[in-house]
Parts: sequence; C-alpha cells; structure tokens
Amino acid sequence: MNTFGNIYKLTSFGESHGLGIGGIIDGCPSGIELDINFIQRELNRRKPGQSKLTTPRKEDDEVQFLSGIYEGKTTGTPIGFIVWNKNQHSSDYDNMKEVYRPSHADYTYQMKYGIRDPRGGGRSSARETIARCVAGAIAKQILIQKGIEIHAFTSQVGSIQLSGSYLDYDLNQTEETAVRCPDKEVATQMETLIAEVKAQGDTIGGVITCVIQGVPVGLGEPAFGKLHAALGHAMLTINAVKGFEYGDGFASACYRGSERNDRFFNDNGKINTHTNHSGGIQGGISNGQDIYFRVAFKPVATLLMEQETVNKEGEETILKAKGRHDPCVLPRAVPIVESMAAMTILDYLLIQQTREGF
Repeated sequence: MNTFGNIYKLTSFGESHGLGIGGIIDGCPSGIELDINFIQRELNRRKPGQSKLTTPRKEDDEVQFLSGIYEGKTTGTPIGFIVWNKNQHSSDYDNMKEVYRPSHADYTYQMKYGIRDPRGGGRSSARETIARCVAGAIAKQILIQKGIEIHAFTSQVGSIQLSGSYLDYDLNQTEETAVRCPDKEVATQMETLIAEVKAQGDTIGGVITCVIQGVPVGLGEPAFGKLHAALGHAMLTINAVKGFEYGDGFASACYRGSERNDRFFNDNGKINTHTNHSGGIQGGISNGQDIYFRVAFKPVATLLMEQETVNKEGEETILKAKGRHDPCVLPRAVPIVESMAAMTILDYLLIQQTREGF
C-alpha cells in the first residue's frame, strides 16, 4: 500500500533518517515538457527551515531524477527520482527507542510489524511527503496545460480563522505570509499564536482550504470511484490529517434542501448554477464549478514538554522529546495538499480519457 493512483501512479519509498526519500511515477503521459525549476520550487515550499514557524532542520531537498525524462520531456516510461537526506540528527531520538510517544505511530508500527525505526518516526514521518510533492509538481504542470489550477491556503490555526469564503481573498497573496494565509492581518495573528505555542514546547492544529478551478464536467466514477471520495482518500493519507469536507460539508446538515440546492440556469447557452454549495461535485462527478474542500490537521504529536506514557514493557514513564519539530504543520502542509489534489485530478482526467476513447 505504498502506491497511490489508478493510471497516474506514485510509489514512494524511504524513511526520515534513511539515506533518502524517493519514488517512481508510472502512467505519466509522454512528451510533457517539464520545468525542473518549478518542481524544485514546490519542494522548497515543503522543506523545513523556511521560517521561525517551522522546524529548524536544514535540508536542501534537491530532487535528482533517475529515469523517464529526456531532453526536458517525459518519455512515457517510469519516472524515478530521489531526494537525499543530509541533515539527520538521529541521536535526538535515542531516548525514544523503548518508549511510545503519545498519539504517534510508534505503538501501532511496533504492534503491526514487530519492529520500528524510532529515528524521526521512520516511514511514518511526514518527510515521506517529499515524494508526493515531486509527483504533484509534475501533475500540476500537466493540469496547467489543461487550464486547471490548484490553490491551497491556511484558513485556520487554532481558533483563529478566516471569516469569508475563498472568493473573498486574493489567493495569489498566499505565499506572501509565512503561515500561507492570503489575509495578512489574520496571518499575523496566526503567526503570533504559533510562536506562543512553540515557546511553550507545545503544538497546535488548524485547517487548510483547497480550491481547484477549471475542472471539466464529468470527472468521477460511480459508485465507488466518486471524485470527492478520491479527494478525501488522498487528503486522509497525509500525516496528521483528521478530517475532510467538501462544499458546505458538515454545515449543510443545518439547512433545508430549499436553502442549499444549487439551482441550474441557462447562462448564454451554457448550463450553470446560481450557487456552489455542492463544492463542484454532484453525484460523485465534477459539474464544472470550482471544487473546494477543507482539510483538518491535528496538533503535531511530538511535544518538547514532559508527557506521561509507557515503554515497550508497559511500564509507566515520563517522556520529553528532543530534536527539531514543527509547532504547527499547516505552513508546510499547504503544498502537500495541493500535490495530492493534483495527482487525484490528473488521475481521474486520464481515467475519463480512456472512457471517451472508446
């Protein structure tokens, strides 16, 4: 289960403190001209050490392509790549070898496999998402050529949240703030909160909103391949994600159908809707409107403060983690959300093309 996708597939490998993180992308169409600098910029958005809000671990995260690209274009064969790990402090985890970190994957990995890599969480580390960002950056470039664009941003940190919908903000301003929130005033409040939490050795969660524009009508496969289900699956594979909702989501439970149905109208010969409470997906199939959804992230499990726990023998003990950790995962998770969305949409676009080809 280390492979994601149906036609456009990513198989990732590697651990946080191993030699590197890499992947193999299969099913990528041939002849796609790639901007390698764009791929590296996407990795830079995810990498640690970007600001005071993130872990101080310093990694170049430079991607090295091994196959599948010739003279700047995809060849249609598997695209192999790797990002070498260069700045591990494995000794920071010596005190965790025999102890289970609360709400982390230590216990479940140990019980499942009978062995685990305690250094940075091993395979359960969010460093694995490097591979997703590489595959997502390639998918983004293909989608842009199809007129499809994806924008994610931090819409909530703790109790501080944006008051409006994505339509109320200039999403091009997202990268102007360290927390990746398009409203500078709210971003400042979020950054202050994260700094306070970090100073206490604690962590905090939040919400990322993602918008996909330009998706054609017809993507999605009933009954078990619904587009929103695929997007939900993609998001819930990201570390620390606890919830997914699209369109009005859980808020729709508070309304009547007469208040929330998206009524159709003839828009100069084109069928359109007055509203988009459905979030661009109806019956599991894209309807041509903007697709928008929200992803909830829990607080990072590793705290730089004392916590009660048990060791491998079940004996109660006290753990205080050491090392370099994010007080809030949101800023670095924005490009990861975009990457998983890009891979999903491209995959379903390719599925639709096979259907239309018949």
